[in-house]
Amino acid sequence: MFEKILIANRGEIALRVQRACRTMGIKTVAVHSTADAEAKYVKLADESVCIGPPPAAQSYLNIPAIISAAEVTDSQAIHPGYGFLSENADFAERVEKSGFVFIGPRPETIRLMGDKVSAKNAMKKAGVPCVPGSDGALPEDIEEIRKIAKQIGYPIIIKASGGGGGRGMRVVHTEAALSNAVIMTRNEAQAAFGNPVVYAEKFLENPRHIEFQLLIDEHGNAIHLGERDCSLQRRHQKILEEAPAPGINEKMRNKIGERCADACRRIKYRGVGTFEFLFENDEFYFIEMNTRLQVEHPITEAITGIDLVQAQIRVAAGEVLAVRQKDVIIKGHAIECRINAEDPYKLTPSAGRITQYHIPGGPGVRFDSHAYHNYMVPPHYDSMIGKVIAYGDTREQAIARMRIALTETVIEGIKTNIPLHLDLLADATFLRGGVSIHYLEQKLALHNKSS
Repeated sequence: MFEKILIANRGEIALRVQRACRTMGIKTVAVHSTADAEAKYVKLADESVCIGPPPAAQSYLNIPAIISAAEVTDSQAIHPGYGFLSENADFAERVEKSGFVFIGPRPETIRLMGDKVSAKNAMKKAGVPCVPGSDGALPEDIEEIRKIAKQIGYPIIIKASGGGGGRGMRVVHTEAALSNAVIMTRNEAQAAFGNPVVYAEKFLENPRHIEFQLLIDEHGNAIHLGERDCSLQRRHQKILEEAPAPGINEKMRNKIGERCADACRRIKYRGVGTFEFLFENDEFYFIEMNTRLQVEHPITEAITGIDLVQAQIRVAAGEVLAVRQKDVIIKGHAIECRINAEDPYKLTPSAGRITQYHIPGGPGVRFDSHAYHNYMVPPHYDSMIGKVIAYGDTREQAIARMRIALTETVIEGIKTNIPLHLDLLADATFLRGGVSIHYLEQKLALHNKSS
């Protein structure tokens, strides 16, 4: 086992990884920008290294600075958290070439699954159901593209092969709009990701977003830990997640979960990974794989009792999985609400100092946050400042506990999206379960129109 791990991230995930390390008796090194010098996880780390000024490009995305910090602190491994460099194959490669262990998949696996076209082809070979679409990248000839679009059937969606985070995609409803959509998506893909390759898929009108959590060691053992419903999202960013997903029975879960596990064995995957699907009319359609820890990992931990961060570290250290598929028991229900420093309905960021701060408690309630009383929320990074996780024996109990937890939470001095979460937890359509990925944006549009 490692003696010292450098955490190449910030915010609540830096604290989450640090807590896992401390539980395992592993020393931690926190890297930070000047804006995060007073952060809780920086103070709690065994060592800390400032790696640059506030802009992420000069600090948390600064690969040479992170590698240097690992060298001067004699770290043995680097945990990338989520976001920033967590799915950057070049970073993973640099980490390993510099003599450190990257706590995540191998660089070649990150590249394979990071390219949406190669990922989809790999999944097809493994028997994982995919959205009907072009067989690889779209050609240059617009007439050929028109033929492909006609075969798929409108509406279609044009996607950047190297895209992510909701960028690099356009929905096309008619042939007349096709040429312009392809050109614009290619240009956006080149500018944002340095890769102009695009592909086409059938645009599902009203799907849900359901993802499967996988855990794999480097000895060929792969298990799935059930699914999460992440359909409540805005601007392609998730805001509330729950596990297990309403309406998914055990037979469906095991069928898709086993196919995902088999795909991981085929591509020699290592670590934790998440298969994301669109789900419509009782059919799953693979869209992408996230080759890292997810923000919403705590709800899977709650229903399985498995610490995913510790498991990640153990797998990276070469250990064999201590759990087999038959040992995975999914019990109860869990919900996670992402607490963002933003206007709850307009979604504009709200940086500033937290003047009052009180976190919730009680049975089945977990609060993951790096914030504290008098903490200054910087304007330079993602707006998420914490996550409330509520667990119950049933979905109804988990929802009731989440409502209580949110009403107990006090964060003043800045705006947060807690009012939106309370609104959602009282929403009749959400309470029935199974809302589509469009539901929250439609709800927000109606609210903003009437206010």
